[in-house]
Amino acid sequence: MSELQNANLLITGGTGSFGKAFIRYALDHLEPARLVIYSRDELKQYEVRQLFGDDPRLRWFIGDIRDERRLVRAMHGVTHVVHAAALKQVDTAEYNPFEFVKTNVLGSQNVIEAAIDAGVKKVVALSTDKASSPINLYGATKLTADKLFISGNHYAAGYDSRFAVVRYGNVMGSRGSVIPFFRRLAAEGRPLPITDLRCTRFFITLEAAVRMVVDTFDLMHGGELLVPRIPSMKVTDLAHAIAPGAELVDVGLRPGEKLHEEMISPEEGRRAVVVQDGKYFIIQPDLATWGYEQPAGAVPVPPDFAYRSNTNDQWYTAEELAGLLDLES
Repeated sequence: MSELQNANLLITGGTGSFGKAFIRYALDHLEPARLVIYSRDELKQYEVRQLFGDDPRLRWFIGDIRDERRLVRAMHGVTHVVHAAALKQVDTAEYNPFEFVKTNVLGSQNVIEAAIDAGVKKVVALSTDKASSPINLYGATKLTADKLFISGNHYAAGYDSRFAVVRYGNVMGSRGSVIPFFRRLAAEGRPLPITDLRCTRFFITLEAAVRMVVDTFDLMHGGELLVPRIPSMKVTDLAHAIAPGAELVDVGLRPGEKLHEEMISPEEGRRAVVVQDGKYFIIQPDLATWGYEQPAGAVPVPPDFAYRSNTNDQWYTAEELAGLLDLES
């Protein structure tokens, strides 16, 4: 049984793709005493409320993570927080850097301070592969947020609050997924644009991402950065699975885009261990004045370890890709 069973939960950015999947999982499996959905968009909240009806366990808070006082009010009586709110578009960040810093960096600081002030027990923040060795502003803001959440344990050392981070790659079924875009072009008989025919990516399902967050609450002591051990895929293989025989057009990498994804850099690999029989990696904190405890059964990774989509030892087969696409249909 998860420690989230019957808990008082709050999710920031709760009307996004992950948020909706988390709400459904929580209602079906965790039986929360209360689940607060905190987001800034009134229309999205209205639309998501229609999906879940008038479930008495749900609370709907309009608020921005840039507003610390509103966060403190929303977290009153909350025991566990999932921090999913962020600005996420790579190209948008390059043109609007101040706004990304305000939300992804300063907003994350607000979540940390509000959680400590409100007496929240545990916070798990969602990160991205782009935070590892970042080359774009979005990735840089998320790396900063990751470090804020890990270091937040120093500020909370004398309190009950503890913070951890989960980092994963592209999510199937999310609003930003390339799959619906490819399907639409294929239905219209048009070529599929590939940023580079050599590109490889990590992909995770929404269900697996939600399960990972729940697992993190159960195993964390504070200061962990969890990374799932998942297969890679070639973007061309994904395109062929969606539209067999379709023409693929190499359009070149977009500004700030990587040829291959990375979730653990060589520098982070020196602090990485494998847990739960190879299900997850944990990047352990450099300095842990709050009393970090290594998970039971943790196994160090090999020397000079890095976790990249092109050097991964697990790859999706054509059959597995077809099965995943059937699940997303």
